[in-house]
Amino acid sequence: MVIYLVAGTVVWLLILSFIVFKLRNHYYNLISRTRKERLDEILDSLLDQDRKNFNEIELIKKEFKKEVESSKLHLQKVGLIRFNPFDRAGGEQSFVVAFLDEQDSGIILNFIYTRDGLRVYTKKVKQGKGEEYDLSDEEKKAIDKSN
Repeated sequence: MVIYLVAGTVVWLLILSFIVFKLRNHYYNLISRTRKERLDEILDSLLDQDRKNFNEIELIKKEFKKEVESSKLHLQKVGLIRFNPFDRAGGEQSFVVAFLDEQDSGIILNFIYTRDGLRVYTKKVKQGKGEEYDLSDEEKKAIDKSN
């Protein structure tokens, strides 16, 4: 009976020794990679790096938000409509081009071809409506086509 007790104790000590040896090797591996001598120094450096990463991520989020807001004002929609303004034979040589941002604000260029030459007119557009002048049907179609 005593032999079984001694054998069990030896096996238990071997298992514990193996676990301690494995933990010791892991600890030395960790220390050798980080060039630190103590575990608390390693953890402090990891926490410092985590704080720096968090601050950088917050800064990137703010910059990204600013970029998204400013991109709403960039030219995003273009609509082109060809038409015949005089209902005569000849074809659709006149056209309207709408250049708009996300809120349907921008300008409309109206190119009217006549026998005398080409006439170009511009109108400001704010939220899909003419700012100073009413929009013609072709200009409204150009805005609708840009969406």
